[in-house]
Amino acid sequence: MYIQQLYTNCLSEAAYFIEDGGEAAIVDPLRDIEVYLQMAAERNVRIKYIFETHFHADFVSGHLDLSKATGAPIVYGPGAVTGFAVYQAKDGERFRIGSLELEVLHTPGHTLESSCYLLRDADGKPHCVFTGDTLFVGDVGRPDLAQKGAELTTQDLAGMLYDSIQRKLFPLADEVLVYPAHGPGSACGKNLGPHTQSTIGEEKKTNYAMKASSREEFIQQVTEGIPAPPAYFPVNARINREGYAELDQVIEKGMKAITPAAFKKRADEGILVLDTRHADTFMKGFVPGAVSIGLEGRFAEWAGSLLPFDKPFLLVTEAGKEKETIVRLARVGFDKMEGYLEGGLEGWQAAGFPIDMIIDVEADELMMDIPHDPHLVVVDVRRETEYADGHLKDAMNLPLQEMTDPGMLAAFEDHQNLYIHCAGGYRSVIAASLLKRQGIHNLRNVNGGWAKIKEQEKAEVVKESRVLN
Repeated sequence: MYIQQLYTNCLSEAAYFIEDGGEAAIVDPLRDIEVYLQMAAERNVRIKYIFETHFHADFVSGHLDLSKATGAPIVYGPGAVTGFAVYQAKDGERFRIGSLELEVLHTPGHTLESSCYLLRDADGKPHCVFTGDTLFVGDVGRPDLAQKGAELTTQDLAGMLYDSIQRKLFPLADEVLVYPAHGPGSACGKNLGPHTQSTIGEEKKTNYAMKASSREEFIQQVTEGIPAPPAYFPVNARINREGYAELDQVIEKGMKAITPAAFKKRADEGILVLDTRHADTFMKGFVPGAVSIGLEGRFAEWAGSLLPFDKPFLLVTEAGKEKETIVRLARVGFDKMEGYLEGGLEGWQAAGFPIDMIIDVEADELMMDIPHDPHLVVVDVRRETEYADGHLKDAMNLPLQEMTDPGMLAAFEDHQNLYIHCAGGYRSVIAASLLKRQGIHNLRNVNGGWAKIKEQEKAEVVKESRVLN
């Protein structure tokens, strides 16, 4: 028996490779499937099944491309209705992988079709359970993602989730390993723990949701304080349910080098330009109007939250990062990348075209400017809960995820001097680029963000108890 967790940090996503007796199964594959094919080739095994725990909302699965490449059927649990051929398993149905068996445990609650997969060893003893988004380390899946038309409330789904955990997972032996679909940082739960695997016994002791004394208490705990889901979640869930273009086609279209002159013509016509270079590099010079989302952060999540899925766009990347950028965008459902800037920003400048820049200031400079500039406005783009836990007095909170709203421009006046910050600097550069794209140029980025600001002696820190309580 061989089990490998394949973890993708920028999405906090875990896929699994299970192998025994020359046969393999993949659980919750990402859209880029080469790693699974390579593992199967290296271990000289045949991929027999592709198991999906549910319709993922935070990434596009590789089920279609992997099935086409291997001939393996795509297996969903009860109630999964798709726009392509799948095997819809019954609750309790078992699938053999070599001498192992994988048992379907239908666990509705996060979504209606959500299912866990219990792996039994050659002696039939439960060894581990692949819990998808039903059970995480320290948390459970959010119950507010009911498909449109399901006519179920968040409380309805939370109740179903409680029943699923109590009936299907709680009875498992304490030593059974728990392999969830996500780890820390994922928006699929409220506050996932720091680890990417656990045991049933450990979760019974430490997971607030598994320790709930009643169904009512569970529903209250699980539904309180759920942040709004990222805007792209419904898009990805629909793509996973209905199907998508082959990744190779998306890569081929996106890997077209576009000359600076042709690139400028398209940019002048209004096509969106996405710059994926490091935030520090972007600030020193970029194509006017470009949006910065650096590959170094939670790139795919922010792209999915801020960029349109229905419109084409062009790329500016570091040399050699073109394909990586396209693949990581495709992971969250983007398929309209039309090419990248040939020669990068250096090629753009060599062609004689102008660049824009973002001014960077240190936290101590901000503190010196505040008392002397009546038009200075601090714009804090952290999430509401981060802001509430401590922010500069009189700072405006404009969470980055809300900056796609055109109405945000009404919050600013021409005479204002904007000082933008987030926690450390990644999100504030994205925010600054969005504002510049909308014609607001009188702004500065605070280097180091809140981490540096709160260290300043003159920083007057305020908390918002109405949000924290």
